[in-house]
Order: sequence, then structure tokens, then C-alpha cells
Amino acid sequence: MADLPSLLLGSLNPDSRKQAEQSLTALSTQQGFLTHLLRLVLEQTQDRSIRLSASVYLKNLAKLKWDEDVQPLPEQDKALLRSQLVPAMLALSNPADKAVRAQIAETVSLIAELDFPERWPDLIDQLVSSLSATEYNVNIGVLQTAHSIFRQWRAHVPLPPDIHLLLTSTPQNVDILAQAMFLLVEIFHDFTCQDLPPAIEDAHDEFFAPGRGWFQAFLAWDPESLRVDSDETTPSLTSQVKTAILEIAELYIKLYPDQLQKSPAVEALVQAYGALSAPTNSLASPTMRSYPNPSNSYPPPSAPVLSIHVLLHRNPLLSRPGRRRPQCVPARARHRAIRGRAPRVYPLRSRLSTTGTDVATRRQAAADVLQALVGSGYEKETTEIVGQWISKGLEAYASDKQGKWREKDGAVYLLTAVATRGSTSQHGVTSTNTLIDVVKFFSDHVFQDLQAEQGHVHPILQVDAIRFLCTFRNQLTKPQLLSVIPLLVRHLGSSNYVTYTYAAITIDRVLSIKQNNMLLFVQADIREFAPESINTLLTKVEGAGTPEKVAENDHIMKCVMRVIMTARQTLTPVYQTVLARLVAILGVVSKNPSNPRFDQFIFESLSGLMRFVVAGTPTTLPTFEQALFGPFTIILQQDIDQYIPYVFQMLAQMLELHTTSVPAEYRGLLPFLLTPAMWQQKGSIPGLVKLLKAFLARDSPQMHTSGQIASVLAVVQQRLIPSKINDAWGFELLCAVVMHVPPTDLRQYFKAVIMSLLTRIHTNKTDKFIYLFARFLLFSMAINVEGLTPDYTIGTIEEIQSQLWSQILNNFVVPQVAKLPHKDRKIGAIGLTRMLTKSQYMLREPSVQSWPPAFTALVKLFSEPQFLVAPKSSDDPHAGLTEIDYEEQTAGYQAAYSRLAASESAEADPVAYVQDPQQYLGQQLVELAKGGAPVKNLVSAADPAVGPFVQSLATAGYAF
Repeated sequence: MADLPSLLLGSLNPDSRKQAEQSLTALSTQQGFLTHLLRLVLEQTQDRSIRLSASVYLKNLAKLKWDEDVQPLPEQDKALLRSQLVPAMLALSNPADKAVRAQIAETVSLIAELDFPERWPDLIDQLVSSLSATEYNVNIGVLQTAHSIFRQWRAHVPLPPDIHLLLTSTPQNVDILAQAMFLLVEIFHDFTCQDLPPAIEDAHDEFFAPGRGWFQAFLAWDPESLRVDSDETTPSLTSQVKTAILEIAELYIKLYPDQLQKSPAVEALVQAYGALSAPTNSLASPTMRSYPNPSNSYPPPSAPVLSIHVLLHRNPLLSRPGRRRPQCVPARARHRAIRGRAPRVYPLRSRLSTTGTDVATRRQAAADVLQALVGSGYEKETTEIVGQWISKGLEAYASDKQGKWREKDGAVYLLTAVATRGSTSQHGVTSTNTLIDVVKFFSDHVFQDLQAEQGHVHPILQVDAIRFLCTFRNQLTKPQLLSVIPLLVRHLGSSNYVTYTYAAITIDRVLSIKQNNMLLFVQADIREFAPESINTLLTKVEGAGTPEKVAENDHIMKCVMRVIMTARQTLTPVYQTVLARLVAILGVVSKNPSNPRFDQFIFESLSGLMRFVVAGTPTTLPTFEQALFGPFTIILQQDIDQYIPYVFQMLAQMLELHTTSVPAEYRGLLPFLLTPAMWQQKGSIPGLVKLLKAFLARDSPQMHTSGQIASVLAVVQQRLIPSKINDAWGFELLCAVVMHVPPTDLRQYFKAVIMSLLTRIHTNKTDKFIYLFARFLLFSMAINVEGLTPDYTIGTIEEIQSQLWSQILNNFVVPQVAKLPHKDRKIGAIGLTRMLTKSQYMLREPSVQSWPPAFTALVKLFSEPQFLVAPKSSDDPHAGLTEIDYEEQTAGYQAAYSRLAASESAEADPVAYVQDPQQYLGQQLVELAKGGAPVKNLVSAADPAVGPFVQSLATAGYAF
């Protein structure tokens, strides 16, 4: 433990990071490590970087290992740490410790998510007793901790009565007071987002009552000392408080309208909003109005203008004639132009635009209100008024294209706002204002800017044109989109960062359009410009410089991935050049991985390129292997853990492309893959399982000769099955073993495997594990492997304990049949059929008593025969590709498993030898009856509900 500070410091140095992290991992299992780490965090004499590193490491332990089954943290240490965390938060109340305190607060939140309230019943009492009427630095720490907990435990705890202490006391430091008020409002939201706790319901007037409620007071509160410059991009504390209150107002109107009707709260909130929206009101936040002001600037992304939509829709105050028109529409419409000097505003627009969606700016707040009006039954009136402002803006631009570009920018933005009725960031606009022809507006006013050469129009207008196309891509036909894609490709070569980035975003979104769940664009559509697009995009990436800069713009790499996924085999003539450049970029970014999204996309690009080129030209596989084996070896040797999960998946993909023997290069990897160290990182386990399955499918005889089957089963029994997190991967690997290893070779291990499964049921049973166990037994009986009969499995179980099989069948297998998901029903049906018709054990006591209920469960599976068909063919060209956008959303490092969607292939049907399960059942029952088994008596003992099914079998010629 004495080396802990030096190890933490070493973990910050790239040269010593890996060794330091390995030493820390070894220390983390020792008794007393957690509390020692916390003491180091609290030790003010230590270097600040060591304390911060210690707090981050403690948080990561709570995140990754707190509930781990394999090599768990000592329970005594966990209990001691829980008792010390809240006092530690108080000790870190000094503003200088804000960064460290945030990490400890997150640690409390992570542990509370797992342990509160069962194993941490006094947590709330600890927090409440720590509140102070005078020490607001302490209160902020307590409230931050409480909010981090209650966000995940909303409405599950009562309102602490001592909160009133904070609301009624006033510290001298108004900044600290504002921080506390914001946290209190957020905690109020935490408590009410699912249900109204009785304490809050009884105190409704204290918060909402007009004139005297806390929320009314906070909406008007604006101390001069808390105001920020109008160019400041971070909202002031008072703006954050007002934003949070409006979020609560929206929540109440949606979920608790009856509660609000008890008082004139809605009217008061709308009146307060109207006052804040007034152009002359210096208290207004841009979240709530459209004019620059001295108090605040850009609101946080959670700006709840949508609450105004609800207020407008339901509140009678705003239903009066003329009320909406003068107060809402013109105020927002006049904000159509960018305010301020262009040199200052354009860089900010650039940062906002490159995200692919609009963050919550004042313009977006105005757009949200317009869309609220359109969606609230005022479509015609709003369209008419805003249309006048759009026309004026376009006329002004036509009169002076150099000086009045802002007017057109505002007009395009307003048109986008008022024309959109429904949209998502993934799919763009899904429904439009029927009074506006967006395609005509695009042709008349936007296309000219998209078509213009760089420098002929203002860069912002060119970005507006690209953004408009991206937004309304679903409203254009395929021929229209094909006609503009070459223009987007040209914009990829722009020297303007925003222009080429938004062009990349738009190409990606256009190529990902689906109709009837099928991709709209196919390889023939883009074969002419795909090589040029990839070349331009990779040139942008390569020219960035440092590893961090190269990986910075993930939109560019995502566009590369999308073009590869669409162009497919048409890239074969240039694949070697593209492959070499992608490998070179991977070599650069691997020196310092910094952007998980970029990394996901570059590996998807490599995987997709190999998938489609090799599918069309199998002789190209050695070229890919030669190009990738070197970088992959370096990644594994240097233990670049962010990339290792991707490497395993791509190695599995390459091995699966070998249809005959396994090359020696792959066999040399097996001993390395089966070492315990490889299975320590959670994110690597799925890729490792996939890779071992590929080995088992192609090289199981050699693996048995080398003794590696025993090593694979050791991983299953020691690392995967004992873990609640990884047990599903253990069963997946186990199924591959019984599928591909001959039963004669497996027999020496099978009993120990079954015993390890039964031990897990006895010591740490979960519903998921019981299902996986039952599925495995059915799988082992269903697959058509010579020598692997149902009695092979049942006999092994009976060797463990006589009559044990009947207990397992009655308690685990039969009850789980009804729970089989659609994808597993064919396996279940074939497994049950073979168990009932091919097992001698099932015709003996006591198992024969379970024959009728098992047959009843089997017949129920045939009530939905559409789910008893085989999955898609393994050569499905679209397998996995529809998952890429989901993988993008979940891409991450360390514990997260980022599945490489392009490496996926359609799952083969393990029981493909049966085409019609019902016919197969009939055949097997007839054969069983011919062998002298009392089939008729057994079927008669089943549930009478099976009668019609049995009759249908007889009608089909399967009488017994």
C-alpha cells in the first residue's frame, strides 16, 4: 500500500501507465485497499494529481468491480467504505476540491444504485443529518451527492424534511445560494418524475402558489452579481434554475394535471413566462426569449421550451383571440438573423453545426416555440405570419447578396422550423407542415447555394444548404437525392471545416435511409463517386497531424464507413489502396486512443471492406490478413485495451472466411487466447468467445489433440459460468463445444461441466441462468451430432445422482419451455421431440411421469408455428449492418463491449436438418409407437388441450 501514490502517479504517464495499472489491479483485491484509497483522496498534503487519480480509480472500482462475481471486492471493505463516503464528501466541501468531490459523488451514486436501500439503509439519514443552516459549501456537496443518487432512485424516497432548512436560510454568498437552489430544484424533479411523494403533494402550494411559491420567486430572481456577459456560452446559475423550473412545469402538466388544477399555478407560470419573454425584460434568459440580454447567454441543451408547447396547448389564458399572435410568433420570427458581428458568431455556429444536430441555442429555442405553435392547432396562422418574415428575408438577400446574407440564413432557419412537425436526429424530418412545400423551397432558394462553388456564396449559406438537405432528406425522392450526392462529394474537398464535416454527415445520413426496412441505396447507385469520396475523406483525416487530431472528427470516419458499406464489391479495384490507408491511420491513432466513436468507425470500415471484397473475390483474403496481422499483433502485445475487443472480432471474422483448414498463424494464437489474463477485461469476452467458436467449428480435432478443449472448458467453468455478467457467454461457448467436439472426446469432461452448472444453480441461482441452463440441455438434445443422443446428456446427469434428471426436468426444463423467445423455439421443439422419442430414460420411472407434462409444453410451442422456422440464411448480405447505428450510440472503452456490426454474419440454424418441426414430431411419435412404447397412453395422460393437435397429426398421416 505504501507504493499506492507512486502507482497512481505512474498511471498518468503513458510510458508507465500499463505496468502501474496492472499493479493497481493486483492491489485492489487486498483487504483494506478501498479505505486506504479513500484516505489518500482526503489527504490534503498529497499532490493534487495523485488525489484526483485516486478518486477516479475509486469511482472506476465502484463501476466495474463492485458487484463482480469473479475476484470480488472484500465485503468487509465495501461495508467500511459505505460508512465513510458521506463524511468524505463533507471533508471535500472546500471549493478547491470540487473536481475530487465530483468523483466521490459519482462513486456514491454508483454504489447506491446497487446497494441502496437494502445494504445501505442509513444513506438518506447520513445525508440529511449533514445539512447545515450556515455552511453552504457543505450543503452543496450533500445536495450534489443526493442528486446523483436520486436521478436513479427517483420517487423511491421521501422528501427529507430538513430540505426546508435550506429554503428558509440565506447565506451571504449569493453564488453558493444559487448553486444550492439549482440542486434543490433538480432534486425536486428527481422526486417527482415517476410519482408524487406524499410530502411533496402536501406541500404543493409552498412551491407553486402564485405570488408566494418558491418557483414563482425563483423565476423572477436575478441578482446582478450572477449575470454573465451576453457573449458567454455557459448559462448563468439563475438561467439554470429557471430552466429546471420550466422542466418541472412541463413534467407536472404531462403527468399531474389534476394536481395543478387545485390552484391557478398554470396561469401564473404562463404569465411569468410571458414576462420573461418580453423583449424589454432584462431578467429574461435566452432559454425563454429570443433577444440578447445582459443576464444570460446560450442555455444548456436541456432548455425546456417544449414545456411552453404544453402550456400553450392547454392553458386557457393563451387561447384568447390575438393572444398568441403578437406575443409569440413575431418575437421569435424577428430572431431569424444572426445577431452580433460575424467574426465572433461564425466560429460558434461552426462548433454547433458539426455535431450533426442543433444544440439548444437561442435560435433553436425560437424554433421550438414555432414548432409548438404549429403542433398545437395554429399551423395556418403561424405559417402565414412566419411566411411573411421568410419572404422579407429572401427579398432583402436578393437586393444585396454580399451584405444581407444573414437575412437569408435566418429565412432558411425559420422555414426549417415552421415546416417541421416531427423529426429525429437519426432519421431527420419524419412529418412536415402540409402548408409548406419544402421540395419547392429547396429547388427555388437552397439548391443554388448547394451548387455554388466555394467562395461564390457566404460559407454559412452553403452550410445552411447542406443542413437543409440533411434535415429534409426523407422528403426527397431517390433520383433527387442521387442528383445532389455529387455536389456533397465536391463539398468534402472544401477547405472550410464546417462545410466538409456537414457534407460528410449528410452523405452518411442519406446513404442510411431505409424504405420498408431495406437500405434505399445499393452499390450500383454510388459506384461512380465512392472511390473519390473515400479518397477525399481519408485525405482530410491523414492531414490532421497528431493522433488526437486525427481521431477528432469522427463524422469523417463514419462517412468513410457508410460509403464502404454501401459501395461494397464495387470497391474491389481500389481496395488495396483503401486498406493500406486505413491501416496507416489505425497505426497513428493507436498511439493514443482518444475518441471511441472514431475507433468504432475505423474498425467498422476495415471489417466492412474485408467482408464485401472477400465475398466477391475470395482470393483477396490473404491480402487482408497480411495487412492486418502486423497491426493486430502490436495491439495485443502492447495491450491497447481499447482496441483489443475489435481485434478479436476481426480475427474471428477472418478465420470464419476460411472454409477448409486453419492456417498456422491462427493456431499460434490459441495458447495466448486461453491464458487467464486475456479474460480479465470484460469488453474482450464476447470477441474471444466468437473467436474460439470459429476455432471449434474448424479445428476441434487438432484442439483436442493439443489438450486445448480442456483449456476452453476451464475458461467456461472458472471464468464465465460463475459470473452473473458473463454466464451467457459461457453457455454460448459451451454450445459450440458440444456442437463441434465429438461426444467420445467430450465424455471425459462433460460430467464436470454439468456439475459446475449445478453448483452455480445451488450457490447463485438467477432467472437468467435457469433459462440458459434449460436451453443448453435442450440444445444438446436437439443438434444432430453422431453419438450425442438425449441419453448422452441425461445419462451424465444420472451419473451425478440417481433420479436427478426427473427433478431437473420438472423444476427447470419444462417450466422454461413456455418462456422460450421466438428465436429459440425451434431448438426447444426439436430438443423436446428428441428427448420424448429417443430417450430410454424418459420411458422409465420416475422420468416417465414427466412425459405427459413435457409433451403438453411441446404442443403449446406449435400454437405459433411461424416461430418454428429456420433463421435467415448465413449468406444474408445485410446481416449485422442494420445494427451499426445502434453500435455507434453505445460505442465506448474499457468495460463496454462495442460490437463490430460489420463483422457479424447471420446465425446458422443448429437444427437445419429439420425443415418442418411438426412433421418431424409426427414421424418420431409413429416410430416410437412402432418400437413398442405406450405412446397412446402417454399422450392420453397429457393435458386434454393437446387433443386437437394430436388429431391434426393423425389427419396428416401420423396416427399412433
